[in-house]
Amino acid sequence: MRQRPSKWIPVMLATAFMLTARGGWSAETLTNAQRSEAAQAVADNSPLCKAARPFYWEIGNSQQRLAGSSVGFGAPDANTTMLIASASKWIFGAYVTQLRHGNLSDNEIRALTMRSGYVGLKYLACLRLLQNRQASETVAGCLHSGNNDAYVAADVGRFYYNGGHFQALAVNDLGLGGLDDAELHDAIAQQVGKDFAFTYHSPQLAAGISTSANDYGRFLRKLLRRDLVMGAMLGEDAVCTNPKTCPGAVSTPVPETESWHYSLAHWVEDDPGVGDGAYSSGGAFGFYPWIDAGKTWYGVLARHKIGSKAGYQSVQCGRQIRRAWLDGRVPPAE
Repeated sequence: MRQRPSKWIPVMLATAFMLTARGGWSAETLTNAQRSEAAQAVADNSPLCKAARPFYWEIGNSQQRLAGSSVGFGAPDANTTMLIASASKWIFGAYVTQLRHGNLSDNEIRALTMRSGYVGLKYLACLRLLQNRQASETVAGCLHSGNNDAYVAADVGRFYYNGGHFQALAVNDLGLGGLDDAELHDAIAQQVGKDFAFTYHSPQLAAGISTSANDYGRFLRKLLRRDLVMGAMLGEDAVCTNPKTCPGAVSTPVPETESWHYSLAHWVEDDPGVGDGAYSSGGAFGFYPWIDAGKTWYGVLARHKIGSKAGYQSVQCGRQIRRAWLDGRVPPAE
């Protein structure tokens, strides 16, 4: 059964909201202080956000962070470095679009929308625990570990969520195959900029980055300012992803109760029931960055938790915080 949208009620803030001519609540009249208070109320009290604790959240615009806090015992802060898993994808997508000045080949579009047929990569197959082995592993070495380079011709043109698409593109088309972690960072930073910090703990383009909410926020602000080509390409070439509702989809990490689209290395959260059109690139460990559909605000919900539900928990909490920021409303207490 499709998940029903939550019912929402206005949050009564210290300063009264201006009413529209129809007698409703006007999001346009909200101050950032009011938005922040509503978002904090959700972060502190929403059952979905309580399930995601501990975490750090922040929201900002193209110029700066405007609000945020650490929530829960032992929560990270803005500068806590963590593995971000699939949130790495957005940075790789920004690299490719910057490198190509936005003029992507058909093969690059297929790879960045996960339809290239390389569907066999396993995240753990590229992890090296010994420091000397980790430092020396290359992008090509990762692709050719185990069955990571498996190619299924029948899946070309069909959405199949897997890091192999990006890894194969990096090796076969972009000349990144011989690079180790440090060299890969330098190559990516050459295009996306050296003004936010990140490292690769594994040379996986789709999942290998470690960074902080503070630094990822800098990246998202660059997208909002269109300092990077990707900022003007959000949502382009998007494809359907839910095998239950899309004949051209094979595999997705999003619950089958929701139907999103996938653009160039990022999601479009446009499910007709609960979606709001935001762009995002959530990771399996719970790091969830987003840009709203209006391309005005960015947000990050940062946490690191091992577990099959961690990624979607962050989405559920993060989009409630986003909605509170956008319109000043919070879900009723349960």
